[in-house]
Amino acid sequence: MKMTRIAMLSLAVALYATAAFAQHAHGGGMGSAMSGNAGSGMSHNSGSGRTKTSNSGSTHQPTVNDILTKNSAISGKIQTLTGMSATQACAGFKNLGQCVAAAHVSKNLHISFDCLRSDMTGIAPQGTSCPAGTGSKSMSLGKAIQTLDPTVDQKSESKKGLTEAQRDIKSSGV
Repeated sequence: MKMTRIAMLSLAVALYATAAFAQHAHGGGMGSAMSGNAGSGMSHNSGSGRTKTSNSGSTHQPTVNDILTKNSAISGKIQTLTGMSATQACAGFKNLGQCVAAAHVSKNLHISFDCLRSDMTGIAPQGTSCPAGTGSKSMSLGKAIQTLDPTVDQKSESKKGLTEAQRDIKSSGV
């Protein structure tokens, strides 16, 4: 009888624990700026400028435009690198880190920021001299570099752009 109670209690605890763990959302990034939205790390967003939230809470993450509006240091850096307003330059990017990295790569390699942005976001460029097929699908920074300039080492240039972006984001206080 005592063994049956212990077995039933153990089973109940195991079932409860399984259900409890299944309800928790599991994050998949390094913070918020580089893979999702803005900030100094990575998180996910829906591509519409709004961060996805789980059912367990309603913490608001600032959108890329929120950060650009409030942080003139990073906005100015993007404008200097791209020659356009930061909100215009970052339109379509999933997060601020991607935008800043693309701006650096564009400047470093002397390739069109519009074409690079189009390849990364999957949004066709408007009235530019980008190669045919630019913006037909979204791709990584490295793949976009390779597509636009196959002669460069896309891995090292991608890494360099991401490192410069992380430095800029950190120094701007985002």
